[in-house]
Amino acid sequence: MTSPLGPSTVSCSIDLHAPGKRIGHLRINKITNTAGWASTFIHIGCVVNGSGPTVLVLAGNHGDEYEGQVAAMRLLQELQPDQVTGRVIVIPLLSPGASKANTRNWPSGANFNRAFPGRPDGPPHEQLADYLTRVLFPMADVVIDMHSGGRSAWFLPCSHMHVVDNPVQRKAMLEAMEAWCTDHHYLYIDVNGNGLLPVEAENQGKLVITTELGGGGRTPAPIHKLAWSGLNNVLRHVGVCKGEVQTRASLGLPPAVIIDGRDPRNIVVSPEDGLFEALLEPGERVAAGQPVGRLWFMDRPDRPAELLRSPSDGIVVVTKAIPITEQGDCVFVVGTPIAREALLA
Repeated sequence: MTSPLGPSTVSCSIDLHAPGKRIGHLRINKITNTAGWASTFIHIGCVVNGSGPTVLVLAGNHGDEYEGQVAAMRLLQELQPDQVTGRVIVIPLLSPGASKANTRNWPSGANFNRAFPGRPDGPPHEQLADYLTRVLFPMADVVIDMHSGGRSAWFLPCSHMHVVDNPVQRKAMLEAMEAWCTDHHYLYIDVNGNGLLPVEAENQGKLVITTELGGGGRTPAPIHKLAWSGLNNVLRHVGVCKGEVQTRASLGLPPAVIIDGRDPRNIVVSPEDGLFEALLEPGERVAAGQPVGRLWFMDRPDRPAELLRSPSDGIVVVTKAIPITEQGDCVFVVGTPIAREALLA
């Protein structure tokens, strides 16, 4: 595919249109100290059968967020053409170098989730972003981008979404978000820059489903179960996979709580370097002014800890998982419950 900047520099080893199941790779050319002609492989698979929607399933946008990567690799192993009506394209590790290094960012330091729309003549992460932007997103009806808090944060397990302006797109995203059947859903805003993968897909009018499935450097068995069950239920919900769509009611569960996280004041950062001690867990209710954590000072054991208080009434959504804290690090996030109807008004 071409643009004013030139054709995509990424090639795909499999036919994404032919019926059946295939697993191959995307190839990004590079030069290294051990090879004058070398490539970075980004593994990709597809399952195609008949007419129906195209769903692009993505994980490993950030390398140390493994919950979705495991679910996506399992999907590639288990999904068969006779279970599909349409097309499912899966990239289980968008950032393989970061995944192998257990880091959020690429070995180059690039944050892949700030690389969009990308450039065909840019560094490798921008070339890959450009390929998604100009090749994969246009062929998709639905984009699923699975995240968690990674090593640095414990995020209340949830599916979440931007509140997009288009009311039809917003309603479809709300219903797809709910199809993950998590106990909580979260409405988020962009912080720390632009260039997010979900935003590029949303700007192209796609139905976008995203998650935050825990984190903190460990993935408990219930989180793996939630990642797998939610992913499959969403695939059934959008009509690309056969089977009965579950709801929280059909599972005997109460309605999920939708948490509004669009007030930037509720993203609390550390005023100084120190050791963060969480006093509340994600999912707990909190009152304005109530301490959510405290900061201890390694070089000043004679100094009392500083209490870090909630800016508002609500629910704790995120706490920092790594005690060691630098000035400006996010230490916790609070959100406010919101009625479902308010999103459709």
